[in-house]
Amino acid sequence: MYAQLVKSDGMKSREEMSPQERAFQDRIDRGEKIEPKEWMPEGYRKTLIRQIGQHAHSEIVGQLPEGNWITRAPTLERTAILLAKVQDEAGHGLYLYCAAETLGVSRDELMEKLHSGQMKYSSIFNYPTLTWADIGAVGWLVDGAAIMNQVPLQRTSFGPYSRAMIRICKEESFHQRQGYDIMMKMAQGTSEQKAMAQDALNRFWYPSLMMFGPSDKESVHSAQSMAWKIKINTNDELRQKFVDQTVPQAEYLGLSIPDDTLNWNEEKGGYDFAEPDWSEFFEVLKGNGPCNKERLGARVKAWEDGAWFRDGLMAHAEKRAAARQAAE
Repeated sequence: MYAQLVKSDGMKSREEMSPQERAFQDRIDRGEKIEPKEWMPEGYRKTLIRQIGQHAHSEIVGQLPEGNWITRAPTLERTAILLAKVQDEAGHGLYLYCAAETLGVSRDELMEKLHSGQMKYSSIFNYPTLTWADIGAVGWLVDGAAIMNQVPLQRTSFGPYSRAMIRICKEESFHQRQGYDIMMKMAQGTSEQKAMAQDALNRFWYPSLMMFGPSDKESVHSAQSMAWKIKINTNDELRQKFVDQTVPQAEYLGLSIPDDTLNWNEEKGGYDFAEPDWSEFFEVLKGNGPCNKERLGARVKAWEDGAWFRDGLMAHAEKRAAARQAAE
């Protein structure tokens, strides 16, 4: 496996590695977990900080499109479910920030990189939730794509990341089910409600396919991340699996995937489908999506508005530390 990746991506061969690097790669190849205090290549550490940090930011920013509907959910039960879901996303972000901190980066540093645009979050959260059906589409499609990405990460090589993903995946499965339940209710409702569900599917289908990242041929980090088992599957593999799983679900709902080229390919045992507009994806990453400024502005405002509380906590901690020191 490693030799194939080296050949395709120009990575270091085993002969070019230092003895320490070879020993590290041997541990990865044996399926061992790497723990924070153990030696790791600097590239491995930096790749993990980038991936875990962006994952954490996505969980936190991902609260915003759904938080928009907490006070407008159609029933009290739906309000309670959505509140629980948004609360879960906040918890996921905190688990992941903790995992990133074990690599020697502070949460404040990660936040500063998010607010300055140096670190990204999932492009899907730069699209608006215009109707209640969009909340269903987010749960069904967006969280469905997230689960497809995240279940393999339970086997990722970095211990703290792997362990955080176990709980996150369990909670994400609840999120997907509640989204699909919303879509089912809408699809089985009035003609207007079904049309609203179809419209949400139309708008979120291709942004959901973009969540897996660009094609493997264009992905900058994919081969090395797979060699280190930071990633387990390629972007294209996960996207294909998502399409194959989701199309029958849409058919059950009586909704249509917005892709005229969609066709079952018996030979490969999966669907042929149209690729997303990758130029749109890269524009959104650059900050030119429908809601980029709104999302980032909301996060910066929340950070600035919470400064007084963080300062108070630090002052209290320093006062207690000083008192403890004086007592000793």
